[in-house]
Amino acid sequence: MHLRALALCLVLVAPLGAVESVKWSERLPRDAQWFTGAQGRAIAENLLLYQYPSGGWPKNIDMAKPLSPAEKAELEERAHDDATMDNGATTTQIKFLARAYAATQEPRYRAAAERGLDYLLAAQYPNGGWPQYFPLRKGYYTHITFNDDAMVKVLEVLKAVGEGSEPFAWIDVARREKARASVARGVACILQCQVVQNGTLTAWGAQHDETTLAPTWARKFEPPSLASRESATIVSFLMSLPQPSSEIVRAVDAAVAWFEKVPVHGIRWTERPVAGGMERFAEKDPAASPTWARFYELGTDRPVFMGRDSVVHYDVNEIELERRNGYGWYSDQPKSVLKAYKLWKAKLKS
Repeated sequence: MHLRALALCLVLVAPLGAVESVKWSERLPRDAQWFTGAQGRAIAENLLLYQYPSGGWPKNIDMAKPLSPAEKAELEERAHDDATMDNGATTTQIKFLARAYAATQEPRYRAAAERGLDYLLAAQYPNGGWPQYFPLRKGYYTHITFNDDAMVKVLEVLKAVGEGSEPFAWIDVARREKARASVARGVACILQCQVVQNGTLTAWGAQHDETTLAPTWARKFEPPSLASRESATIVSFLMSLPQPSSEIVRAVDAAVAWFEKVPVHGIRWTERPVAGGMERFAEKDPAASPTWARFYELGTDRPVFMGRDSVVHYDVNEIELERRNGYGWYSDQPKSVLKAYKLWKAKLKS
C-alpha cells in the first residue's frame, strides 16, 4: 500500500516521439476520441496482456510503457497470479477498458472488463468485505482493506455498474444485479466495521480482521487504530448513496462527530532540506489550520505514530526519518468531508 503517486504515474509515448506524462486518474476523464487513437488503443492492448487468469491486475506497473516481443511473451507465460485491488489496481484497469470499449466497440476490451468485474465479485467475502489480494495471500493481505481506499474504490466501480452509469452503460442486466447486491453487502460490512468506543460509534481502521471485523495490524507501522483519511473516504462514499437508510445516516453522523472531536491544532506538517535530501516533520505553529493525524489510538483517540520497529510514539518527529518521509502521517481530507456533510444533511431534510 504505497502512498507515492509516482508508483501510479505512467508515461505515454505519443507519435513522432512526443512524450506525455499522465497519471491513470488524469487519463480516464479524456474524451472518447482519445480512446480510439493510437495511445488509447496501445494502452488497452497492454492491459489485456497484464490481466491475470483470475481477471485482476497487478499493481505499481507502468502499463502504458511499450512492450517488446520478449516482454509480451513473458507476460503470456506467467505462472503466478498477483492480482490485487491495492493502489487502484484492477478498478482502474476496468474503468479504462470500459471507456475503451464504449469508444471502439472492440469486443476484447469488453470481455476483459467483464472478467475484471467478475473478479471483483468473486473476491468479496461473504460478510461483504474485500481483501487486499485475491487469490488470497498469506499475511495481512487477507484483511478487509480500507487502507488507501481499496475497498471503497471497488464499491464505487460496482455502484456505477449497478446503476448502469458511464462508463458502464453497456453492462448486461445480470451483472448489474450482481453488482447491486455486492454493493449492499459491502455497505453492510462497512456499518458492521465501524468502531464503537465507550458505547459510541466512531470511525474505521485502515484494515479490519476478516473474521472478527475489529481493526487489526497491517505493516509494522500500520497498527490497529482509527484511520482518519480512510474514514473520510468511507463517509464520502456513504453520503453518495441514494436514499440512505437510517443506519447509514447514523454511521455518517457518528463519524462526523468523531472528526469534529479529534482534529490536531497548532502543528504544520512540512519539510526542510537536510544533508542528502529532505526531511518531513511536524512544526509547531499556533496559526496552522487544523489537520488530522493518519492514525488515532484505540480507546484514547490520541494521534499515534510508529516506525518499522512498531514502537508507539505520540510525536511523529520521534520516528525514523525513512518512515517520516515515506508515509502520509497527516490528512486534511476530513475537512472537505465536514463541508460536504452540511450540504448532505440539508439535502436529507429537503
